Formats: sequence, C-alpha cells, structure tokens
Amino acid sequence: MLNALFGKKSTMPTKDDALPGRAEPIPTAEAHFIFHRPLKSPVPEGMEEAMFGMGCFWGVERKFWQLNGVWLSMVGYSAGLTPNPTYKETCTGMTGQNEVVRVIYDPAVISYDDLLKVFWEGHDPTQGDRQGNDVGTQYRSGIYTYTDAQAEAAEASRKVYAERLKGAGYGPITTEIKPASKFYFAEDYHQQYLAKNPSGYCGIGGTGVTCPIGLKA
Repeated sequence: MLNALFGKKSTMPTKDDALPGRAEPIPTAEAHFIFHRPLKSPVPEGMEEAMFGMGCFWGVERKFWQLNGVWLSMVGYSAGLTPNPTYKETCTGMTGQNEVVRVIYDPAVISYDDLLKVFWEGHDPTQGDRQGNDVGTQYRSGIYTYTDAQAEAAEASRKVYAERLKGAGYGPITTEIKPASKFYFAEDYHQQYLAKNPSGYCGIGGTGVTCPIGLKA
C-alpha cells in the first residue's frame, strides 16, 4: 500500500487523469502578514518577480521574506495542470502542481543571482520528488523563470552548483527549470505561515554545500 501511494504521488498526472479544479480562484489572504501590503499587488515599476519550488512552501517563503530587497512574498501552486487547486487536491499528486513561492523584489537592492543562491543552498536539489520526509511531485525542486535573462542565470547556476554537489558526494541535480506558468494563490492560512506560527513545521534543509557568490566556479 505504501509503495502504491508513493508511486502515485511521485508520478505526474496526464491531462486526462488530472483533477478538474475550478474556474474561480480559491480565497486567500488580503494582505501580507508581515509587510502589510495587498497580497495581489501588481509588480511595481522597477521591480521584478521570481518563482521557486523547493519543498514545503511554509519554510521556503520564510527564507525569502527575510531577504533585504524582497518587497512581497506569497505561496501558491504552479507548474501543473489543475486550475485553482486546493491544498488537499495538490497533496493527492493528481494536480501536477508544485508548492511554490513567488516573490517580488527590487533588483537595485537584491539581484536574481542572490535569490538563486538562497534557492540552491536552502534545500537538497538532488532528491527528485521529495524534500526529506515530504514525498510527492508537489515538493519537487523547480526554478520558474519570467525572462530569458532569468532562464540563462538559472541554467548557469545549476551547472556550477552541480559541480560543487558532485564534489561533495551528492548525485545529479533534479531541479526543473522552465518558464513560469500561471500562479494560483494558496489558501489564507498558508500565507506567511511561519510568521503566524513561529514553532510550526518546516521540512526543508540544505546540503551544506555553498553555492559561490556570483555563481562563478
């Protein structure tokens, strides 16, 4: 039974067997719990957006909202098939969606390379469809890019970090890098969860292998 469940949650569904979802967005928070800005704010002029999947989004979001230069952070679902999924639906493995964090940041204060460094060092990108004890395609490692420049930087960073990991005895990187698809906001209680619940669960952890600043070998 456990093997069957593991296999199902670690296999991406097809369009034919994915859950149907819904046309309308599910309710979410109105404002960011820490920054007190509208959670659905448009990207201000001069700022940029980025999106990452690296395990349970509670701990991932905290890593990014703590960074100087991040103007807004939010958790949700992306890179899958089911529109406007719920958390429970995503956890079945039948939506194809990943638990992701989307950030809006000021590139004059923090660079995309700086965000990539936090991404790589904040989780183990060699585990496939899991992070530690969290198993399923919704925990896969992913970088979802909004521009060609982001895609190039992500690919370059993966190459240089793969060499560092190999030297430390780790296997190949399993991170997917693809253009960002539609972001669906997660439910209210997931937004900034670890700020509301400081002792709450955080299932992510890095490898201890440093990703070189500037992403150069």
